Amino acid sequence: MSGRKQFDTSAALDQAMRVFWQRGYADASLDALGSATGLGRGSLYGAFGNKDALFRQSLDRYASIYGARYEQALAAHPGEPVRAVEAFFDVILDRIADPSVPVGCLIAQSAAQSPTLQGESGNHVRGLLDAQRQRVRAALADSSADPATLDELAAFVVSVNLSLAVLSRAGSSDAELRSVARLACTTVGDALARPAGG
Repeated sequence: MSGRKQFDTSAALDQAMRVFWQRGYADASLDALGSATGLGRGSLYGAFGNKDALFRQSLDRYASIYGARYEQALAAHPGEPVRAVEAFFDVILDRIADPSVPVGCLIAQSAAQSPTLQGESGNHVRGLLDAQRQRVRAALADSSADPATLDELAAFVVSVNLSLAVLSRAGSSDAELRSVARLACTTVGDALARPAGG
């Protein structure tokens, strides 16, 4: 039918997301995006807007897929904040080990490239990082630690997550990454066990 889209926009967005994930924003050329999605520039622009708009939609797609998994892991252990953080890291490490997806993390890679992103896209990446920090902070809220400590721990856990993604891209083994995650969980447990104000 004339004027009707002849492609699956959801599938095309998934392919574009993978290109940004594999190559990063700067190296995700329109030719690479077109090749991966099977769309010409006109169709890409018509369906998604410009490269920046497609990048933000790809970030949102990534966040919707993995954010839901993070939320489930963090919420699965009410009253057990250390166990919740362990489950959060398990989801991250399982994603990193999954051979069917690119190595690392699209959001971590995008955060590292923030200086090259246009204002709206840079703000978008920061917003997604903040959403992840808030998720972790909510999972820690059942503890008796003071709010400042919980804020610091949430920032720490997200920082370790980003580090795991970067280390995985640099070739660190699964055993090395899991060791980092275990030490992070120990640090969270030790901090939560400290008397308030201690």
